[in-house]
Amino acid sequence: MAVSIASDIVPILGENRILAHYGLKMLNSNPSIGLKTIIDIAGLTDKEINISDIVFKIGPRINASGRINTGKEAVALMTATDMQFAVEKCEEINEFNQERKELDRGITENAIQQILDDDSLKDKKTTVLYNADWHKGVIGIVASRLIEKYYRPTIIMTKSNGFVTGSARSVTEFDVYAAIESCRDLLENFGGHMYAAGLTLKEENLPEFIERFEKFVAENIKEEQLIPQIDIDSKLYLGDITPKFFRVLDRFKPFGPQNMKPVFCSENVKDAGSSRLVGKQLDHLKLDLMDETSYYPMPGIAFSMPEYYEHLKKSRPLDICYTIEENNFMNMKSIQLMIKDIKEK
Repeated sequence: MAVSIASDIVPILGENRILAHYGLKMLNSNPSIGLKTIIDIAGLTDKEINISDIVFKIGPRINASGRINTGKEAVALMTATDMQFAVEKCEEINEFNQERKELDRGITENAIQQILDDDSLKDKKTTVLYNADWHKGVIGIVASRLIEKYYRPTIIMTKSNGFVTGSARSVTEFDVYAAIESCRDLLENFGGHMYAAGLTLKEENLPEFIERFEKFVAENIKEEQLIPQIDIDSKLYLGDITPKFFRVLDRFKPFGPQNMKPVFCSENVKDAGSSRLVGKQLDHLKLDLMDETSYYPMPGIAFSMPEYYEHLKKSRPLDICYTIEENNFMNMKSIQLMIKDIKEK
């Protein structure tokens, strides 16, 4: 149940929270043969598996079978009773997952290039893109990627069984389902909810659908809904972040929808002297930070934020927001800040 609850991104409250809690205990102590092979191939062996591990490492491998093929391999793996058979099936779905990643990356790059090449798309309130050759199994993932980059209601569409089929994603507090429903006379079918939906239509109806969808969104969305926001739970001094504080936070697990991991902010933090750029492309920022309350540097990681490096190395202050994580490196556990945003001072 923990795998289903985490992979489907459902609220982790009430019964779901209880099932997720005990499911994680089982997953960590006595997983089924099929899940054990995924744990091994995903590099999670001897690590305490949490909801994020399921969302980003276990779930995508199971889902990849259905996205790329028929899904039968995942069913066979989940019901396997023989370890050798399970290993073979796990290797198959891992290959599907690699293919899914490559398709995801390629289609996302192609979609972004479409936007860059068409000036009329840049100032719209929506992103609606169509390419008959895109793989149906990953268009929902691509829609989510474009939300991250452009932050506006998005539909990615391809051709399947003679119809145009699309996957929609939305931004905070905007009902993309209502926007799609306003065009229902142009659609063969549609379904979903406020933040995600699917739709099918005839190709000849596509231009009018794009126009009417854009018009509905433009007339109903608020400007502030087009700006990404991070809800901060509390302000902390770095000196407040102790092992005891982390243990208290840890008791609120498992985290997930409607029981999200707390987000904190700290103001006027500075480089302790050893912050640096890391990664193959030097596109991630490894931080060692201090403030007026610090007894020792607090490590942090800011993925895809290299632009703050020069500011940091000049000993200029920053405001940061972050979650507090446990970093397990070479069997050495330590507290680390997962930086979500940075503001230069």
